Amino acid sequence: MLMSSYKKTAVSVGSAACVCLLLLLLSLVAVQHHRAQVGDAPADGGDAGTRSLLQDAAPGGERDAPTKKGFSAYFTKLTRGRREVERPAGSPATGADPPPAEDISADDVFIAVKTTKKFHQSRLSLLLDTWISRNMQQTYIFTDGEDVELKKKIGSHAINTNCSAAHSRQALSCKMAVEYDKFIESGKKWFCHVDDDNYVNVRTLVRLLSQYPHTQDVYIGKPSLDRPIEATERLGDNKMKPVNFWFATGGAGFCVSRGLALKMSPWASGGHFMNTAEKIRLPDDCTVGYIIESVLGVPLTRSNLFHSHLENLQQVSRSEIHKQITLSYGMFENKSNIINFKGAFPVEEDPSRFRSVHCLLHPDTPWCPPQVAF
Repeated sequence: MLMSSYKKTAVSVGSAACVCLLLLLLSLVAVQHHRAQVGDAPADGGDAGTRSLLQDAAPGGERDAPTKKGFSAYFTKLTRGRREVERPAGSPATGADPPPAEDISADDVFIAVKTTKKFHQSRLSLLLDTWISRNMQQTYIFTDGEDVELKKKIGSHAINTNCSAAHSRQALSCKMAVEYDKFIESGKKWFCHVDDDNYVNVRTLVRLLSQYPHTQDVYIGKPSLDRPIEATERLGDNKMKPVNFWFATGGAGFCVSRGLALKMSPWASGGHFMNTAEKIRLPDDCTVGYIIESVLGVPLTRSNLFHSHLENLQQVSRSEIHKQITLSYGMFENKSNIINFKGAFPVEEDPSRFRSVHCLLHPDTPWCPPQVAF
């Protein structure tokens, strides 16, 4: 009887062991089968992306890296990928510029400089000696009076708009209307407007514009206000409606792609620009913003690389000067507002700091001191 019990117990234990062993074998087979399926999955399947991340995370692409290390690397890369998706468009992962959307050169850019005859000597001569001297073919000067000496220096690129010399919104809009028409005639890809107190780093400007296709709707610059401007649009028959929109200040400069400029034509070409300006009774740069943002519905693309005398220019550090597109000078809060750095010339000789900036960016300029180098 006792022997019979021992035999039954032994049989039970043996059966249990066999069942456990069988379950273990089945588990191993299932794991191997799953691995085989993962390995044979199509390249475009959902698991392929995960497998790619895991393989990329392993040093040298080793597939046999420990599971713990592989999944840790995978989640690290997944988090990095999520950050890339959340990063605003046009913002590179590192300090490097994103790849260009279009291969352009300075010859594709129409740079319009707005001035008045009384500033030809005090302001324009400085620009002609510095940044314009290296960009004669791209730069067009829009003024309000004939100047024989200016014509000798820049030829047909000196354009007398025959507009009033007054600093009124009508006179400013008159010059902008001529700028717009001349740009359309030029066939160039980009229209960029600056004032006669701006230094333009054309290399950096071209680098920025190359990130956008010129056939798309692009309006880029910096607003001078911290909120959209509010205006009243006159509709006729004594009817009016309020409008608000962002605009890029002309004092810092702004650019418009050719694709967008062509869409502006009904409100900007052939004298229509001045009529549009009268509808809202605002100056030229505001009218550009009105046409683009309020009428065409294209938002302003902001860039902090444009600078006007309306901001504190002393906040631009020496190490960042070469990255900027435009600089300016003037008065800010009743104080001299200039780039604050020790340049090639003292402030007494170079009150705008433009000559020192130019020597920093272009040390091979003949009149720059030889020891100055960027």
